[in-house]
Amino acid sequence: MSEQLHRTISLDELGWPEDGLEVAPASAGLDLPWSSAGALQAAEVVNESGEMMHRRMFITLLGSALTSPAHEWLIAQSPQDIASTTGRPLSGKVVDHLDAVTASLRRMDDHLGSGQTLGLVRQHLSTVVGVLRGRSYSDSIGRRLHATAGELLRLAGWLSFDGGHHIQAQRFWIAGLYQANAAGDRGLGANILGFMSCQAKDLGQLRQAVTLAETARASYPATSPRVATILDLRAAEAYANNRSVTDTRRALDNAFGRFTDSRPEHGDPDWSYWINEAQAHAQAGYCFVKLGDWPRARDHLRTALRLQGNEYTREGALRNALLATTYVQQEQPELDKALALGDQAVQTLTGQVTSARCIKHVRNLVGSLAPYQRTSAVRRFFQDAKDLIAM
Repeated sequence: MSEQLHRTISLDELGWPEDGLEVAPASAGLDLPWSSAGALQAAEVVNESGEMMHRRMFITLLGSALTSPAHEWLIAQSPQDIASTTGRPLSGKVVDHLDAVTASLRRMDDHLGSGQTLGLVRQHLSTVVGVLRGRSYSDSIGRRLHATAGELLRLAGWLSFDGGHHIQAQRFWIAGLYQANAAGDRGLGANILGFMSCQAKDLGQLRQAVTLAETARASYPATSPRVATILDLRAAEAYANNRSVTDTRRALDNAFGRFTDSRPEHGDPDWSYWINEAQAHAQAGYCFVKLGDWPRARDHLRTALRLQGNEYTREGALRNALLATTYVQQEQPELDKALALGDQAVQTLTGQVTSARCIKHVRNLVGSLAPYQRTSAVRRFFQDAKDLIAM
């Protein structure tokens, strides 16, 4: 509030007591060694319900609090041997089963959204952490387990972010970076930084968003075209929010160029499955919306919707809301087209998928339609969307 209003907001103005209130960064309790033991402790710390979130603590999420964990991960040395001799031996087949559940949870999120999936992800994470803590395994299996935990923490952070819980998301992602380091998995860590960049731009931390996106790109050896595409698109989004047209277009050109080289022999990780042609066009459309280039935005978003088919997903709702916005904001608004797309977004978000992030875009659409509220069709849309955007 102090940053937005350009003046200091005191605790007294908010009706909060001055005494005993702790102020800490989102990384509080996560200043741990970059070792397998530190990674395991980080996962346990963030997955404990309500830890560090009691009512007497206010956790900040600004400036260097967003980027310092990225720098620490970038320079940290991956541990040389993370084998464990505790408990009964663990076979690779068990890790295969754990990864299969993780893959299922990722795809469940696509259709149900954050509200109905996060609890399941946290339960599965507890299982993986328990295996890491209580079983014996070789170095290679240990790294696979840490990679699984890291992907679950990445997914938990994404679900928290999608639900509007930014501090919780940040803590999951920081813990995920510890797992990526223990696993020696640069792609996983870079992907987490990409999501942190996405969060930073949503929080209005545009400089930090660019820093995180470029750190992700610089840290990844580009062995998987799909992963490299994801990182280029994150950079494009960061630059678009920063109104840097040249950098946005360059990043988008890189992304689409890499995507055409997604041959199976590259060994793309399973978590990169979501980046397909439809998603690449959707993210490009988002970038051009941010740049105010309505024709280019519309071309990409139309392509994304055509390629996705008739699925009622969170991303489909987002694409409809963004495309509707282009019809409102263009020089000669086409309200009928905008309202038809807005109706589809509201329908999906009301009865199919839970996503605070997508609801925010519907709320933005409602705001852009405000000058036309004397029109009966616009008033009807406002009424239909009222309960949704009040969430």
